[in-house]
Amino acid sequence: MEAVMMWMVLELAFESRREYANPLWDVDVNVIFTSPSGRKHAIDAFWDGGKIWRVRFSPDEVGEWKWHTECSDRENDGLHGKSGSFQCIPYKGDNPLYLHGAIRLSPNRRFFVHADGTPFFWLADTAWNGVLKAKSNDWERYLQTRREQGFTVVQFVSTHWRAFPQDEFGETAYTGTQRIQITPEFFRRLDGKVAAINRHGLVAAPVILWALRPPSPVAVLPEEDLIKLARYIVARWGAYQVIWILGGDGDYRGEKSERWKRIGRAVFGDRHDRLVTMHPGGMHWVADEFRNEEWFDFIGYQSGHGDAFDNILWLVFGPPAQEWLKEPPRPIINLEPNYEAHLAYQSRKPFTAFHVRRALYWSLLIAPTAGVTYGNHGIWFWAEKPEVPTDHPNSGVAPVWHEAVRSEGAECVKHLKNFFSSLQWWKLRPAQEMLINQPATEIAYKDGLLLLGQPHRFVAAARAEDDTFAVIYTPEGGVISLRSELLKRPAVARWFNPRNGEWLNATGVSEPVMDFKTPDANDWVLLIASKHKDL
Repeated sequence: MEAVMMWMVLELAFESRREYANPLWDVDVNVIFTSPSGRKHAIDAFWDGGKIWRVRFSPDEVGEWKWHTECSDRENDGLHGKSGSFQCIPYKGDNPLYLHGAIRLSPNRRFFVHADGTPFFWLADTAWNGVLKAKSNDWERYLQTRREQGFTVVQFVSTHWRAFPQDEFGETAYTGTQRIQITPEFFRRLDGKVAAINRHGLVAAPVILWALRPPSPVAVLPEEDLIKLARYIVARWGAYQVIWILGGDGDYRGEKSERWKRIGRAVFGDRHDRLVTMHPGGMHWVADEFRNEEWFDFIGYQSGHGDAFDNILWLVFGPPAQEWLKEPPRPIINLEPNYEAHLAYQSRKPFTAFHVRRALYWSLLIAPTAGVTYGNHGIWFWAEKPEVPTDHPNSGVAPVWHEAVRSEGAECVKHLKNFFSSLQWWKLRPAQEMLINQPATEIAYKDGLLLLGQPHRFVAAARAEDDTFAVIYTPEGGVISLRSELLKRPAVARWFNPRNGEWLNATGVSEPVMDFKTPDANDWVLLIASKHKDL
């Protein structure tokens, strides 16, 4: 009997007794897996060219599993009425995805956990074109580096889209604009790179349907075709450790959300064993539209690539900072903040490692901490030479990927991960009430002009639910006055340098109100922790 380790991928192949003109539409094949305890999982098989159908399945229970096939063409005994069994054995290894299991929502729905309850910190990279464009050896090198830097998720696009209209062989994911025909060779070339993400201990986060401008699927296909395409991708990669991003870079607000609700229900209504979110356009907020959708598990947003007053204000005081007070709770993740080396929309200056750090720490502390996404202009496009990305003429020249992967900003992400890994970060909640003064709301004069608020100076403060520790991030040096009486004392304060990952000497915290002066004029993170509490 075949054996597969728990949470890994079993693949079965079936040969049809007949050919179909358009297999995506002409026939449906399901495989029903029955667990040792009697639970049933109905999984779509997918057409893989010629007369071959495959199914991929990730068992979540040790013991003997049984399976049988059901085909809409019941006369096709190559696809209908097949049966068998396999043995699921405990995982042996150190890959956290298989050691701890698939990603779920925590019991309080504020953050992510593995199946065994181990907290999971979302720290993603936007490698939108990576799976599509990267050479296999380069992809392995990239994944190894990102794993060493502490990343846990890789976001990517699943089909040809505006920044990658066809692959290196001139093929697209599908042909036609109505009753599309799948190109299995296109997806077959991607399978190994999706599997490699998991092999390196990273969760794969595919955008199933990119939405902005042709040839992106949502810009050219009718709803029925979008559902067929999405279900195909879910069938093909759903057994991997994935978190789905159903729509990418679209406007899902108001009446436009109705189409996406129907698509989400059609794709995930009968199979929802992996988490799902949406990736909206810049500074779009869609939580209200999808709040009551059962398939919508967490809130993704895009603070985007602007650096003007309104852009920063939206992030630090707008919906991302307010949503956590609403019910029902969900993790809140900035899926696309400032990209390092990308030109800012307003100033036309490239975002530096500082701008990246600022956006990351802000995003992590203005809502209950669950995770955040990093981006680099050379990585998202997967630039193999310095060039302006396809269909992104105002974004600036992208650096080559193998230089960008070890950029200053990416190294700062490693320090960020080490910092939060030292804490029980899942306990953190926004705590602006700790601040005596918020620099972002102070009135100031500059060059003779009155400035009503300075959001770029926003100080983010969060403290643990049990009041045992607090984290404060300031984007510029100076004095932070805090109500330390809101924490359990005695406590100790330490400065963390987000640029190099170093800690400065601790100082005691005993007074109800105290001032803390940054070591220099740069950005800093302050950790205040009770002496008697294990973080």
